[in-house]
Amino acid sequence: MITFFEAALQQLSIHKVGNKQMDEPLTLSEQPLQLEDEVLGSLLMQYFLQPFEKINEIYRFNHSSGNLQLNEVYHFAGKIFEKHHSFHDSSQQLAKLLYEKASHPKIKSGELYIVHLTNLQIEGELLEAIGIFKSENKEPYLTVSQEDSGFTLHYQQEAINIKKLDKGCIIFNTEKEEGYKIAVIDHTNRSEAVYWMDEFLQLKVRNDNYNQTNNVLSVYKTFVTEKIDADFDISKADKIDMLNRSIKYFKEKDHFNLDEFSNEVIGSDEGIALFKDYKKQYEHDFDAPMQDSFEISGVAVKKQARVFKSVLKLDRNFHIYIHGNKELI
Repeated sequence: MITFFEAALQQLSIHKVGNKQMDEPLTLSEQPLQLEDEVLGSLLMQYFLQPFEKINEIYRFNHSSGNLQLNEVYHFAGKIFEKHHSFHDSSQQLAKLLYEKASHPKIKSGELYIVHLTNLQIEGELLEAIGIFKSENKEPYLTVSQEDSGFTLHYQQEAINIKKLDKGCIIFNTEKEEGYKIAVIDHTNRSEAVYWMDEFLQLKVRNDNYNQTNNVLSVYKTFVTEKIDADFDISKADKIDMLNRSIKYFKEKDHFNLDEFSNEVIGSDEGIALFKDYKKQYEHDFDAPMQDSFEISGVAVKKQARVFKSVLKLDRNFHIYIHGNKELI
């Protein structure tokens, strides 16, 4: 969990990053922005940080070679943490790097904000952090002014809605050797802009209890809804029953054990063997090892429970919602 009620903004640099493929320019500011208006500073903190309050999934920096030092964002983040006076120069390098990655024609230009923060809390620890945020979508805004005889209207055609952060990441100054703790947001269609997380930041999911819980439930859901049909003749009601049993297991247990889960939820030897093979194949294909035993994250269970379907469609007019034992149908 991320909170920012004690956070303070220490430094801020703003640059304009266009789309290189569309011949849009990169405009670098010559010096950091000096914030003297407390209200403006407060609004910026709300714009940057509020979207992260409900973020639970934490990432780390990665590089395809396995050498973290080759990840340029990791490098410049470490430089800022070690030498605060290098902040603005490093912010310019980060803007140049993002500009080079903007190779898709649909990537929008926008302002890039690099922020140095202190007293930002994650998982109960107060830490120094670096924020990288990008605003892409603009909206028209109206303002009303009172005059002696009445009111006048003014508008700004391209203004930023501070409740809609397009892209952002917060890099926390902890666990450097493992690639730092990183929270990330990307509200752009990933098919058009994988460049933010995959090409610019180069992130991988941190393998903690939250992600272990989330991954096992996701893999099991896909196994039941897509894979099991190829090997077994199974009805929709049986599938829903299997999904409901899995959620019940995770809600009632504090600790996950693969063998216990397989026996209680799947039951048959053939089904258990098929699921374990499917899990191994997933781990190999996505380079995402899953432990056979871990503490269950209640937050992850709650998130996954929302997408586990318990509806049996009979036809266009009748559905059955199955919340208990399918034998009661």
